[in-house]
Amino acid sequence: MGPCIHAREEAMPPLLRFSLPALAVIGLALFGVHQLRSGGVDEELTLATGTVLKQRAAVADFELVDQTGRPFTRNDLKNRWSLLFAGFTHCPDICPTTLALLARLEHRLQEAGAPLQVVFLSVDPERDTPDQMAEYLGYFSPSLRGATGDAAQIRALSDSLGLAYVRVPESRGHYSVDHSSALVLIDPDARMAGHFRPPLDLDGLTRDLARL
Repeated sequence: MGPCIHAREEAMPPLLRFSLPALAVIGLALFGVHQLRSGGVDEELTLATGTVLKQRAAVADFELVDQTGRPFTRNDLKNRWSLLFAGFTHCPDICPTTLALLARLEHRLQEAGAPLQVVFLSVDPERDTPDQMAEYLGYFSPSLRGATGDAAQIRALSDSLGLAYVRVPESRGHYSVDHSSALVLIDPDARMAGHFRPPLDLDGLTRDLARL
């Protein structure tokens, strides 16, 4: 059965709902650190739906695998623009809703002659095997790129991008993952160039990214 595309607050575990404000504060703080390190925000280049960094921060080196089991490293972010979203395949609402939008965005940009690599970084590698990622991403677009692997590698990469996440225990030994819903824009030199925060607007994102 395919993932539910519509966000449903009642489907989100109570602990997850209550921890979202705290995670938002953490995410804003991490992005603030990146902006201070990179020299602030470019006042000449503005995006309708996001923020572009004046001086771009290099993405940390990492060694993961994609949904086919092939290596996925920092080199795979070079020579093209990429948009990275972190989440997990058991996410009840934010992830499927965002991935559905990103699949449409990717298609629009491809038709406009401005191809974009969309990367879905798992923050739940314990359950998100390459096979699980392949099945899940297949519901949205065959060209979406998944990334999973060693938990320490994922944590280091997420931290370098300012993406916060935390494992949330549930009943009977189950768990969910509370995570940032921001999109990170990565330039062809594998540097963090900016970010987009919800609410995400498909038309605005299309206009913004088609200009890059």
